[in-house]
Amino acid sequence: MGLWDKLKGEFIDIVEWLDPSNDIMVHRFERYNNEIKNGAKLTVRESQVAVFINEGQIADVFQPGMYQLTTQNLPILATLKGWKYGFNSPFKAEVYFVNTKQFTDQKWGTPNPVMLRDPEFGPIRIRANGNYALKVKDAPTFIRTVVGTDGNFTTEGIANQLRNIIVTRFTDAIGESKIPVLDMASNYDELSLFIDKKIKPEFEEYGVELMKFLVASITLPPNVEEALDKRSSMGIIGDLGKYTQFQTAEAIHAAATNPAGGGATEGMGMGMGFAMAGQMMNTMQQAQQQSQQKPPQQAGPVPPPIPGAVKFYLAVGGQSQGPYDFTALKQMVMQNQFTKESLVWKEGMANWLQAGQVAELNPVFASVPPPVPPVPPSE
Repeated sequence: MGLWDKLKGEFIDIVEWLDPSNDIMVHRFERYNNEIKNGAKLTVRESQVAVFINEGQIADVFQPGMYQLTTQNLPILATLKGWKYGFNSPFKAEVYFVNTKQFTDQKWGTPNPVMLRDPEFGPIRIRANGNYALKVKDAPTFIRTVVGTDGNFTTEGIANQLRNIIVTRFTDAIGESKIPVLDMASNYDELSLFIDKKIKPEFEEYGVELMKFLVASITLPPNVEEALDKRSSMGIIGDLGKYTQFQTAEAIHAAATNPAGGGATEGMGMGMGFAMAGQMMNTMQQAQQQSQQKPPQQAGPVPPPIPGAVKFYLAVGGQSQGPYDFTALKQMVMQNQFTKESLVWKEGMANWLQAGQVAELNPVFASVPPPVPPVPPSE
């Protein structure tokens, strides 16, 4: 370093840092021999914390504001250096500016598939990814446990360690949740909150606060996704027999309208047409057999008789006929189609009975005139 730079460093009495990027978490203020003048101005902007270090030991910490560096506002550093009555000459100390803003859109993902036992698919592998946001919560702890003597520490320096913590806790949380794979998409918010609570305490051990944790996607291996697509297609198709008939009919129509023909091509097309027609006939026959095997539908209930009009059913040839009212029964008696030995039944009777045993039918037989006596022979 030249003489001018040395003199310039001694005369400059402003200690500050302007962040030129979006990923620097800690920046060490560079001064020649780390010399800072008595009475120098320290400017700590919003989203910054200034940490003074003396011979490897963390001393004073300054929050946002403007300060004049004296013995009064550097009590710890004054004690470490043994200043009893103040100081007038430049003193040596390292100044680290810690960026306390939120670092957003930090990526995480599972480098290898995570093995799970799904209640529907059994053992299965998944991959997951997302993003998170963090900020420095405890500057001295962060410098002590992570930064060390790095003069320009970026998010990349801690990203791998934090990512390993996230993946480990994510795997554990997914196993504990017992959420089926097909239901995970509807539980991203719940998973994010659950994992956030498990990760926060470990981030704080590094002096870092986890501000937001999000699960962006959970995916299956390509072969499993292909099998799920086929399964979904079958569910959309529905009745496989009807779908086969439709496909066969479409193929026959396409073969009939095919302009290419003649010779071997025409014979091949005719053979394919017969084969498809046979397949469609088999499908239709199977559907017809299934419909014939269905039990016949039972007839609906017989409507009740009109109030005041008593009607009876007759058993004729092992089958039920009727119902008949008294007028119809009288005519049947006169035609010798209904006798006292005929079996009858009406609503309210437990069993079929002979007509002569039913008191209600006595008027029917009484109203019928006896047979006409034979004519005597003439003398």
